[in-house]
Amino acid sequence: MDALQIMPGVGPKSAQRLTFFLLQKDQNGARHLSKILDQALDQVRECRQCRTLTEHEVCEICSNDQRGWQQLCVVESPADIIQIEQATDFKGRYFVLHGKLSPLDGMGPGELKLNQLIDLMARDECQELIVATGSTVEGETTAQYLANLAEKGGIKASRLAHGVPLGGDLEYIDNNTLAHAFAGRTHY
Repeated sequence: MDALQIMPGVGPKSAQRLTFFLLQKDQNGARHLSKILDQALDQVRECRQCRTLTEHEVCEICSNDQRGWQQLCVVESPADIIQIEQATDFKGRYFVLHGKLSPLDGMGPGELKLNQLIDLMARDECQELIVATGSTVEGETTAQYLANLAEKGGIKASRLAHGVPLGGDLEYIDNNTLAHAFAGRTHY
């Protein structure tokens, strides 16, 4: 039960429920899960180019000749790439930070491997850096830092829009989100 609690969102009760299920109802599933996790730990690594997780030296996106280097999208985690791929028709490349700038957590430019990002931005084809970090204080700080890096390299930087969700009613949106959306409004 203790081992299952290392996962985010799994507390003592959830860990207990999962443990009893695996031990009493699905021992074959537990063995299979154990083997798959062991294989993943041995085989999954960071892509040499974008730093997403892959079983190959270069991930499927980076090895796809149909994807261009004109747009480079920076995300906090590999899960963000999956979200963007499922929700959009983005055909550029990615760079995964594996975190965000946070001095209190010991996350600086070196830990995020921003030198590798600078090398990718230096490619002749790169024209735009799309910053897709979260809207937390650390995410906003990281976004500003990345925008400054892009500007120094002569590359246009853009930020994902934040604010009112599609189909959302203003009366149900928190004040900070509404203030951010109002300040970042666009013109027709």
